[in-house]
Amino acid sequence: MGTPACALPGSPLQQAAAGLDACVHCGFCLQACPTYVNLEDENDSPRGRLVLMRRMLDGEIALDDRDAGRHIDRCLGCRACETACPSGVPYGELLEATRATMAPVRGTPLVARLVLWVFQHHLLLRTALAAARLVRATGLPRLLAPVVPRRLGFPLAMLASTSPHVARRTTTRAATNGTPVTLLEGCVMSGLFAHVNEATTSALNHNGFTPCTTSGQRCCGALHAHAGDLEGARALARQNIDAFAAHPSALVVVNAAGCGAMLKQYGHLLHDDPAYATRAQELAARTRDVSELLASAGPRRGTRTMDRRVTHDPPCHQMHAQRIVQPPLQLLGAVPGLDLIPLEDADQCCGSAGIYNLVEPDTSDAVLAPKLARIKESHAELLASGNPGCLMQIGAGLLLERSEVRVVHPVELLAASYE
Repeated sequence: MGTPACALPGSPLQQAAAGLDACVHCGFCLQACPTYVNLEDENDSPRGRLVLMRRMLDGEIALDDRDAGRHIDRCLGCRACETACPSGVPYGELLEATRATMAPVRGTPLVARLVLWVFQHHLLLRTALAAARLVRATGLPRLLAPVVPRRLGFPLAMLASTSPHVARRTTTRAATNGTPVTLLEGCVMSGLFAHVNEATTSALNHNGFTPCTTSGQRCCGALHAHAGDLEGARALARQNIDAFAAHPSALVVVNAAGCGAMLKQYGHLLHDDPAYATRAQELAARTRDVSELLASAGPRRGTRTMDRRVTHDPPCHQMHAQRIVQPPLQLLGAVPGLDLIPLEDADQCCGSAGIYNLVEPDTSDAVLAPKLARIKESHAELLASGNPGCLMQIGAGLLLERSEVRVVHPVELLAASYE
């Protein structure tokens, strides 16, 4: 029998179809997948979803099929399956292509549409984040989160968890003539984690880099790409490429793992754009996670002793998408007095996954529960992670459990040890 004709010619899924052929259905991905581990359904595994993608491409399953759509929606996009896969299946690209192919037919949930719309409009996003800061400053989110219904309490707890938990003294360090770097300020990072951006700049200065500011930055587009809005992601990517062209010799430093993975994917995202393809590849090539960059410089050991018990939870898009594992541990290892405690099952997702915890709250809760249990077993005082979504997701879970553990970015601890 011949190969079935493609039922979706010209679609994003058809363009990414070569990746489907790499899967040999070995099953190594099953135990790496948080939805399969927690839901125990083959259709909620990477292997199962790849079968669904192939059947859509062959016309055996309609794009608006409710059951198939539910299984695709449930995927966190954590890409742990890529780390486990011996065949190199580009699952993340296939997932985004599938969602982009399905979206025009089956639509996007209202909550997701609203969030993506806000993130695509810079002034509106800044206003929303400013309002969130004002609410956070009242202290009400921390007070109300444990006592109101969980669907309202969890977002409040997420907001409360963005407050700084590492005391720092602001210091001024003379400018160096080191490698020029410019920080991707980020949407949520600049809006709710400004203290992490400040710590990042401080740590870069203390390690001999010369930070410079890039104006005109926008959302990286990761949320849009993960939701299947590839055109929205491309529009934002082009704006960032134009903005960072102002500093062509500077490395672009990112302290949000999801954003870093996205910038490094710009070359793929814009590969068929004649005006931006080469420029996208160039920007991707000079993008560095902050831990990746600081580890390459040492990092310089701190001078202030911090007697704290810390455990580290690597963000999925740092460990699995960017394959960065040791650098964050090197940052924490450079802090005097820090007791670094290994976290069991650290390679498992926390359930955040961008806006996943808003559109798939039940599955998100199921994935988060074992993470919180492992943190409790570690007896750590602080949980370090290099992504805002992970910090908010885990921080919210800890707060609702009335845990004393607080969440921090690894670079916060390193910067504090220099002062």
